[in-house]
Amino acid sequence: MTAGTAFDVVLSPVASAQRPALDAIRIVDNLFAIGRSEVPFTDYPAERIARLSRRHARVFTEQGALYVADLDSKNGTTVNGVAVRQTPARVRAGDELCFGGELCYRVSIEPRARIVAGAGSSPVSALLLVPQRDDLGLQPIEVQAFPFLISKADEVFSRYKERYPHQVNYISRRHAHIFLKGGEFYVEDLGSTNGTFVGGKRLDESALPLVDGNLVAFGGDHFVYRVTLQKPPEVEPTVTQLVFHPTADEAADTDKTTFVGAANSFLDIFCVDPARQREDEVNQAAQPWSGPSKRDATGSAARAGNGLSDARIAEHVNGASATHGANGAANAADVRGSNGTNNKGATKGRSHRWHLMAGELSKAFAGGDRTSVRRIAMWGGVGLVVLTALVSTLYLRGSSERELKDLLASGDYNSAVTAAKGYLADHPADTKVSALASEALLKARLPNWLNTLQKAQFDQADTLLKEMRSLSTNNADAMSLIGELQWVGDLERFVAVRGGVEAPIRLYADETTITSLLQRWDDDAKSHQRALDRIASYVPVFAEPYAQALSHLRKLESDDSVYVAAIDRLNGTIRTELARDKPDALPAVLDDYAQRYPRLAGLDRVRDDLRQYTALLNAALSRQLAPLLAMLKTMRFSTPPFQAQFQQLAASRLPSQDVIQQHAAVTAAWQRGDAQQALAGLAAMPAGPWSDVLAAEQSHKKALLDQFSDLQKTRGSKDYDERLLSFYASLDPVTDVWFVQSIQKDVAALHDKALARAQDLLLRAQSLWKQYRASGPIGGTQRLEAGISPGFRSEARLLSDAQTAARQGMRIFTQLKADHPADFDRLLADIDAEADLQRRSLTELRMVLDPGLLKAKLALIGDEQSETRQSP
Repeated sequence: MTAGTAFDVVLSPVASAQRPALDAIRIVDNLFAIGRSEVPFTDYPAERIARLSRRHARVFTEQGALYVADLDSKNGTTVNGVAVRQTPARVRAGDELCFGGELCYRVSIEPRARIVAGAGSSPVSALLLVPQRDDLGLQPIEVQAFPFLISKADEVFSRYKERYPHQVNYISRRHAHIFLKGGEFYVEDLGSTNGTFVGGKRLDESALPLVDGNLVAFGGDHFVYRVTLQKPPEVEPTVTQLVFHPTADEAADTDKTTFVGAANSFLDIFCVDPARQREDEVNQAAQPWSGPSKRDATGSAARAGNGLSDARIAEHVNGASATHGANGAANAADVRGSNGTNNKGATKGRSHRWHLMAGELSKAFAGGDRTSVRRIAMWGGVGLVVLTALVSTLYLRGSSERELKDLLASGDYNSAVTAAKGYLADHPADTKVSALASEALLKARLPNWLNTLQKAQFDQADTLLKEMRSLSTNNADAMSLIGELQWVGDLERFVAVRGGVEAPIRLYADETTITSLLQRWDDDAKSHQRALDRIASYVPVFAEPYAQALSHLRKLESDDSVYVAAIDRLNGTIRTELARDKPDALPAVLDDYAQRYPRLAGLDRVRDDLRQYTALLNAALSRQLAPLLAMLKTMRFSTPPFQAQFQQLAASRLPSQDVIQQHAAVTAAWQRGDAQQALAGLAAMPAGPWSDVLAAEQSHKKALLDQFSDLQKTRGSKDYDERLLSFYASLDPVTDVWFVQSIQKDVAALHDKALARAQDLLLRAQSLWKQYRASGPIGGTQRLEAGISPGFRSEARLLSDAQTAARQGMRIFTQLKADHPADFDRLLADIDAEADLQRRSLTELRMVLDPGLLKAKLALIGDEQSETRQSP
């Protein structure tokens, strides 16, 4: 839908075999409330709404799009299974929307077939809020576009901050909003600290319609307005942002009116958890009241019920409030005193205590008998001492607090930090001084920290936080706020190092940090929000990086739900397939992830580890000891799932460390020509899973040694050349290097003859390969046979002989450093690929075939060293 298209939203209940069907919900207004005290949920069976909060969620439309916002509900809201957190989530046709995990609906969007309006009603387009306290200098507010957000951060109310700091602070950042529904105005409290009142009654979780003449109060009895509904003008306003007329200075004139000509955004209204609002002052007069106390029994009638009564509001409207006094100047003086710039309130409290004690003493001295007089005189002296001590204690107790307030007021924040540190060293439990010390510390040091953060000097930023901690040794309050700054700094460092919030998610590098940052936030999100709001209230320039941090947080939450979750699934798939010895199933999985998650970086590392592990596993399963040991010397895995799987493989199926070390000594001895020591080392190998392979290697090396001895005895005979070239072709240029060097001079003399020998071997391999392919490769039925059939034996022999001949021929070309046709390379590659496939397919049947039968079949196909075991 486009922004200008009218549409209805239909929520169709998702069918369930255990639950009876519910009726579909059609939404025709821009805002729809979800909660167990809202229509139509009030008509649902109790068990269907048991997990629904009273104030659960809101569904709303904005600029032609549909959104849902969760209102910190107990059991949450999800869109297609993804939790809706601090930010409203976009909802599209076909999405599944669930509330509390129980009530699930399929969303459809239908063009508006009719105009929904109250039949015969006179539409209104503006709302006038007329202040009811003539002595406060408040302006009327004319609202011409909806929704309208009541917020102490908005110019409509923040303009009064200097004159009425406490009363403005009784209003929350997201206090309430007024919106249109079905052609009527409604007001809804947004979980404010001090409440919203209509007709003296505090609003609960549900919105309440406004009618002409209603008295509306926000946060107490200061901002009280009478509602006046206005007829629509001839031309509807189309302003797109808030415009205030006149300016803040002119607004002091009570004849002026504040005009609100553009709507607030529902996205802004619902985008932040209510606990994120700045730390509000609590207005005790606006709180629910449980009954009269002895000290305040006369106030019970005015404060009975849930909040402010009509009588209470009327009392303040008529100017009779004891709180504000007979004139505005006295009220302002009281406000300044309680705010720390004037100490009349504190002086008045101390004077009251003096009068109480003086009255008690006067009663004691009122008696006439002499005994009483003596007793009174004695106790009077004691009382004088007590009074003196009391006065000193009260003065000293308040002196540090007064000193800090004076230093803060004068802007000498560093001196305030120093003074507070000295005082808290002896009085760490003084919470008032701790709070003032925290404020001084942040005002003194936070701007410099923000500057280093903006320049991406993160190490310097950490150093500054360390210095702030050293200044707050005995201030737990400041320590907690510094902890919040550390989280912001760590978050910004992570985002910057990655290259921004849209940078790729680096596999096995970023997900741990993302999880850690989110866990640190989620352990108590509300407390973190309150603390960060408090920091911003002390140092307003912190508001922008704070907002940026929350924006980054929301992006990380999105990445966590999509990419980190995808990485967890990938790790599970890798572990499963490797445990099944099915690494060949993983390349397709990695290709799919690369396509579905374009911001996932690091899959190449996984592919490299997969390639190494597959080669290692195949060598282990086909019992190819020499290649296996060569791989173990250079193989390094860089990703956690392959590192873990390699450890399991090493513990269960790879040669032990003793075998590896002793075999290395055997190989070294064989390569330097000490054949007898090599053979003795193989004979002394410890018994274990690889004993049969080591025994076969011992036999092969003894056969080579015997052939070399026989070759030396036949030197000069007529068949010496043929025997020499056959022996030469059977040698491995690396493992059998001593023998290669021993006959190299004789072979060089037969260079042309050797090349002819290589040519003959490769042509023979080509002929055998054609016979193998013509008969058809070894199939799964032959591999599964309970015995060795003549067909399997014949095919296996053709494949094994073709591989042996091809490798021997290519070895001679390599040893002589002679050129050869490219077709020979392709021939050897094709034969090797088929032989590896047959060996791997057989090893996968190890749980099916008898171990002896499996070993025999593998021996017929041959392994990497099969051709060197055969006599030329």
